[in-house]
Amino acid sequence: MSELLKLPVGIDNFEKIRKEKFYYVDKTRLIEQILEQWGEVNLFTRPRRFGKTLNMSMLQNFFEIGADKTLFDGLYISGNQTLCEEYMGKFPVIFLSLKGVDGLTFEEARQCFNEMVGREASRFSFLADSEQLTKDEKEMYLALVKICDGEYSMSGMNLRFSLKILSQLLYKHYGKKIVILIDEYDVPLDKAFQHGYYKEMVSLIRGIFGEALKTNNYLQFAILTGCLRVSKESIFTGLNNFKILSITDSRFDEQFGFTDEEVSRLLADYHLENHLNEMKEWYDGYHFGDKDVYCPWDVINHVDRLLGEPGAEPQSYWINTSGNDLVKRFIDKADKTTRNEIEKLIAGEFIEKYIRMELTYDEIDNSIDNLWSILFTTGYLTQRGKPERGIYHLVIPNREVREVYILQIQEWFKNTVLHNTEPVKELLCAFENGDAGIIENRLNRILAKTISIFDTKARNEEKEIFYHGILLGLLRCEPDWLIQSNIESGDGFVDILIEPENPDAGILIELKYAQTYAGLEKACEKAMNQIRELRYDERLRNEDRNDILAYGIAFCKKKCKVVVEKLNDQCTKMPDI
Repeated sequence: MSELLKLPVGIDNFEKIRKEKFYYVDKTRLIEQILEQWGEVNLFTRPRRFGKTLNMSMLQNFFEIGADKTLFDGLYISGNQTLCEEYMGKFPVIFLSLKGVDGLTFEEARQCFNEMVGREASRFSFLADSEQLTKDEKEMYLALVKICDGEYSMSGMNLRFSLKILSQLLYKHYGKKIVILIDEYDVPLDKAFQHGYYKEMVSLIRGIFGEALKTNNYLQFAILTGCLRVSKESIFTGLNNFKILSITDSRFDEQFGFTDEEVSRLLADYHLENHLNEMKEWYDGYHFGDKDVYCPWDVINHVDRLLGEPGAEPQSYWINTSGNDLVKRFIDKADKTTRNEIEKLIAGEFIEKYIRMELTYDEIDNSIDNLWSILFTTGYLTQRGKPERGIYHLVIPNREVREVYILQIQEWFKNTVLHNTEPVKELLCAFENGDAGIIENRLNRILAKTISIFDTKARNEEKEIFYHGILLGLLRCEPDWLIQSNIESGDGFVDILIEPENPDAGILIELKYAQTYAGLEKACEKAMNQIRELRYDERLRNEDRNDILAYGIAFCKKKCKVVVEKLNDQCTKMPDI
């Protein structure tokens, strides 16, 4: 590339990307595949931020009457001249994106639906004066775009039949059947589930979709996208012309997400080839059909950041666009067995689970097994290898998604373990009183409930940081203690230094990780020697705190060993060398 094109960060409008010369990863083969592998109603389910909306915008720009054919110059589809001559710019297109349908009440959400349909209908204002329509049909159109007090105000029945009516009117005007595109079809269901009006929203969408997709004689074909494959019995009842293309389907597997070849080419175009490995570690790993793909949102955002800030570390772009409520719900519901399975996933291992590909939102919380299925279909887990009889080998796709789990695990720890006040109070009293036995007992009980967040390749230092974080969280439950972490004292940096409320007292804690349970005692001894030899008590002595307890604490997986020693009144001197 002689000139660096602008990167389309957050832009999902195909026409804008092409006209304003943004970088575009060519996905126009999707058009050819849709027409070759015909389905009257097609549902693509993919995780969010995988290019669904951009692809739908591309389809609209290709099929819609009056299409700007130059937008496709140089792209894959332009090489199929026969197909372009037959299909490009030949159909009226109704395009709805339901991602904005939200509200705390059903009435609010329904009005959002009204607005979206009304705005789309208003694109065809020529229907109000069309010579091909009767007076009654023009009245039907005006009812779709009626505005009252600044808002579209279709009646309930008009909204139900709105897409079918619009299809009929466009067909009569053009003499051509209609293409219907519905993006993020399941967002209103998700929001309704969260806010408590799920049944009402199911009824509304079932009515609209049933009329538009099942009994619509004016329909050429329809394409829907979403994250979840919502149960057919829920909103697609009786839709026999329905073709589902999920993340497990090998058809269209390269058309959502970036392939390894596409990412390599993108990095080369921007002279960032040396960043391929970090892209793979952080943003690759999703398995759709027979292909491994990257999350496009992450790749585009990270390349854009690298151009403005060479050497920038990878960030969690995808997960920061959502509250990640599914993972939070999952971890909150996890029992001890499930927490053990989460640990295996975070360690880079796989687990085997039966996956239900078709659910309704109100079934999500029925069992932890349903949540495994939802995490898979929404991209928080992916498959390794081929499933056998519905059993999938599930893994965390990449480092970014692993960060989601770690974040939610940390939140869960704060909200459960740290709020269990009595055991924590006993632990804190034991630290103040020098009772190593109680400390060891309470910590072991707490560790049994925690979820480890380091992988199998983690160094001892990284594992120590994990236990360091747990212990700090527990100690900070005592608001009257001054707690300092990795603070300089004597000839080194002590892991944890505490100034209790008693002005004469002080506590030093040094942590170690042991590879084996048998090595716990030796690791404690090493910790105590470090405290003495590096004179970690010096900072406390300088504050006239001479009643000092020193703790060496060693961890191995879900076990710990604690030793305590009351230090002498004089700072330990380093031996002469």
